[in-house]
Amino acid sequence: MQSIFRHVALIGKYHAVASGASGASSRQALEDIAHYLHTQGCEVFFEVQTAANMGITGYAALDVAAIGDQCDLGLVVGGDGTMLGIGRQLAPYEVPLIGINQGRLGFITDIPFDGFGATLQPMLAGAYEEDYRSLMQARVIRDGRCVFDALAMNDVVVNRGATSGMVELRVEVDGHFVASQRADGLIIASPTGSTAYALSAGGPLLHPSIPGWVLVPIAPHTLSNRPIVLADAAEISIEVVAGRDASANFDMQSLASLLHGDRIVVSRSKHRVRFLHPRGWSYFDTLRQKLHWNEGVA
Repeated sequence: MQSIFRHVALIGKYHAVASGASGASSRQALEDIAHYLHTQGCEVFFEVQTAANMGITGYAALDVAAIGDQCDLGLVVGGDGTMLGIGRQLAPYEVPLIGINQGRLGFITDIPFDGFGATLQPMLAGAYEEDYRSLMQARVIRDGRCVFDALAMNDVVVNRGATSGMVELRVEVDGHFVASQRADGLIIASPTGSTAYALSAGGPLLHPSIPGWVLVPIAPHTLSNRPIVLADAAEISIEVVAGRDASANFDMQSLASLLHGDRIVVSRSKHRVRFLHPRGWSYFDTLRQKLHWNEGVA
């Protein structure tokens, strides 16, 4: 079976690590996958930073914009962090993404590296499940103007400073006052991000098909301040009222230092990320495997 995808971009982690049982470096893994794609009739490109940092030659290197214009599939080799980074960048181009896991958890890079060919072959021929994930558009508003903006696939987090006490945050939803809360911080998580920081802070799991977000306080002063699920059509505003050295981060990768009076405004992005999974893929299978449910059950 030949691939229905003619032009495939390979995106990898930017440092060499051992991959699971195979023991291959990330560079070797990428080259193995590139060779396999070539045997399936694909023209292979490397994301430019991946090629430069891995020292890979012999393939054309493209930046994100060129991948968006020229490629009909992105194949991400690494962990969820690698996928989050490239997913945000490629979402405006609607390039579908397949993830091969060389990280630890692998909630969204779900294909094991060992034996990847057997899994990829039917997918490349068109036998796959589609999975769309929403993005959040977050802005930091200071004195009436936007001083920082970013996309997030997992979460937007407002945190207290490392050496300071709690922050006081005023929360509004669609212009309606919700609460003023004192806590170590506040998480706004998408369904994708509900299995990340929000989960460790006591938030619920949201199925990816739910058009919602979850607001999760981090170590709140008032114990009745509990996580709440909201429609993702809402606009959420978080104002920093008090507290020193507060910051906002977006998928734990981009950071904005906050001043008193700053507002972090979060709304649903018009862009979505399109994941492809093997035929028969189930979100619940992923939860059982990654969260170790049913361990010890006969």
